[in-house]
Amino acid sequence: MSFGDIDFALSLGGLIAGIMVGLTGMGGAALVTPMLVLVFGINPAAAVSSDVVASAFMKPVGAIVHIRTKTVHWGLVGWLSAGSIPGVLLGTLIFAKVLTSDDASNTIRTWIGWVLIIALAAMVAKNFVSARAKRIRGEQPMQGTDMPVKVVRTMMLGFFVGAIVGMTSVGSGSLIVTIMLLLYPLLRPSVLVGTDLTQAVPMLIAGAIAHAGFGDISIAVVVSLLIGQIPGIYMGAKLSSRYDGHRLRWLLMVVLAATAIKLLGAPALLSGAIALIGAAIVIVMILRERAAAKKAAVEVVSV
Repeated sequence: MSFGDIDFALSLGGLIAGIMVGLTGMGGAALVTPMLVLVFGINPAAAVSSDVVASAFMKPVGAIVHIRTKTVHWGLVGWLSAGSIPGVLLGTLIFAKVLTSDDASNTIRTWIGWVLIIALAAMVAKNFVSARAKRIRGEQPMQGTDMPVKVVRTMMLGFFVGAIVGMTSVGSGSLIVTIMLLLYPLLRPSVLVGTDLTQAVPMLIAGAIAHAGFGDISIAVVVSLLIGQIPGIYMGAKLSSRYDGHRLRWLLMVVLAATAIKLLGAPALLSGAIALIGAAIVIVMILRERAAAKKAAVEVVSV
C-alpha cells in the first residue's frame, strides 16, 4: 500500500464517526460499517472485515485508560472472552462460507441491516434498563471489580455477541452494555464501561486474525479509517466533558434506523423520509426542552 491509496474522504468520515462515538458512546461499528457500504460504496464483505480490523486497533486505546484507573472487572472480562472468542471465530467462519455464495453482498448487507435494528432496540432499551439498575442501586450497595460472576450466562452473552461481531462487525459495545446491565444492575457504571471496552479487545483481535485469513480486508480502508478515527475519538472524548451527547444520541439513532431500513432494501425515498421525520421530532424535543429550561430560569429569577 502507498500514500496514494489513502482515501482522505474516508478519513474524514472516520473522523466524524470517531467524534460521534467519543461524544455519545454509541457503538463505532454501528456507525462505520453502514457508512462504508452506503456512503463510500465499499463492498459489504470488505466493509465488515476492514471494520473488525480497524476496531481491533481502536478498542485498546480506551481499554488502557480504564486498566490504569483500575475500573476493569477481570473476572467478567475473562468469562466474556471465554464465550466471545469462540463466538467470533464461528461468526467469521459463517461469514467466510457466505463469501463463496453468488449473492454474498446482498446477504451480508441484510445481516448488517437486521443487526443494526437489534442494536438500536438495545440502545432504546438501555434507557429503561439503566433506570431499573438505578432503582436497584438505590436499595443496595454498588459493587465493583470484586463482584461475583454469573459464569454460564456471562459466557453465553459473550458467545452470542462474538458471533454477531464476526458476521457483521456490529454489536461489541451496544449489545454487551445493555445485557450486562440486566445481568449486573449493581455493577458500578465506571466498571461497566471499563469492562465493556476491555472485553472487546481479545474478541476483536481474534476476529481480526480470523478475518485476515478468511475475510475480505482492504488495508487501504483500514488505514484511511484509522487516520480519522483515532483523533476523532480523542476529540469526541474531550468534548464530552462539556456536552453529554444526550440529544445527539437520539438524533444518531434516527439516522441509524433509516440506514438499517435502507440496507434491508427499502427505497431511498422511504428511508430519507424516516430520517427527516425522525430528525424533525428530535429537533422539536430539543426546542421544547430549551423553552422549558428558559421558563424555569425566568421563574427562579422572578422569585
